Amino acid sequence: MDNTFSSPAEISLEIAPREKLPWLNIALFGLTCLSTLIVGTFLMALFTNTAGESAGTFVREIFRTPSLLLTGLPFSLAIMGILLAHEMGHYLTCRYYGISATLPYFIPAPTIVGTMGAFIRIRSPIHHRSALLDVGIAGPIAGFVLAIPTLLISLRLSRFVVVDPKEAGLGLGEPLIFKLGEMILGMTPPPGMDLNLHPVGLAAWFGFFATALNLLPVGQLDRGHTAYASFGRFHKKISQGFLFFLIPLGIFYWQGWLLWTTVLLFLGVRHPVTVDDSIPLSRRHIWLGWFALVMFVLSFTPMPFYFY
Repeated sequence: MDNTFSSPAEISLEIAPREKLPWLNIALFGLTCLSTLIVGTFLMALFTNTAGESAGTFVREIFRTPSLLLTGLPFSLAIMGILLAHEMGHYLTCRYYGISATLPYFIPAPTIVGTMGAFIRIRSPIHHRSALLDVGIAGPIAGFVLAIPTLLISLRLSRFVVVDPKEAGLGLGEPLIFKLGEMILGMTPPPGMDLNLHPVGLAAWFGFFATALNLLPVGQLDRGHTAYASFGRFHKKISQGFLFFLIPLGIFYWQGWLLWTTVLLFLGVRHPVTVDDSIPLSRRHIWLGWFALVMFVLSFTPMPFYFY
């Protein structure tokens, strides 16, 4: 009789690496909250005609009375909420499909809204065209849907002012959805008057503007993803054709389109293939592609900024 015993199998226990806190994402988010809060405070002062004579005077007033920053909170919450909804739409859809992606990176900047937006980085291949379309369209839908009630609330808080022909300033081009909101709420300016838009309305405007930019069917913009998912290898021709469409807009309406065209050319108009391009889209995805077009038409304006 064999009295030897086999030793039990060794169990190897590996301690899972602890996830590091995304300090850069957190820091950029905090800085963007601060920059939008300061800009929102200044915009609210302009809206209520309490701004100082100069930017320096305004900054000194904030240092003397920090509680003034609370007046900028509605604007900051509105614009950060819209941007966060957009980026989390992308991020959560990536998580749903098992696609590796970073948390959003926010960009604080000295612009009229205190930021240049936000973005996420996708770090792994996308499995098929359906997943690509869902990832691409989720962000614009989330931001667009949140911007609509933001717009309606801000229009209720806005007021009409008499147009002064001698006064010069910067104007914002109104996309179609702004005009529809004004018509629905009875806020279309009468002759000789203009709409003094509440700062929260500027947050909504920027949300629609960002949506329109991302829904240009070029390269690897959000609509570029959906265009590749819908049309496959024709995506490159669509991208090139739309860039040619932007050139006359830059010449006759807003020169910023020429800068945006240059940036898109630098980034490239090609789109990487998915792991399996042969899987067809469902009817739901086809309808989502059409909805992307509707959002673009409602959000786009050929002259976003103008001087008067």
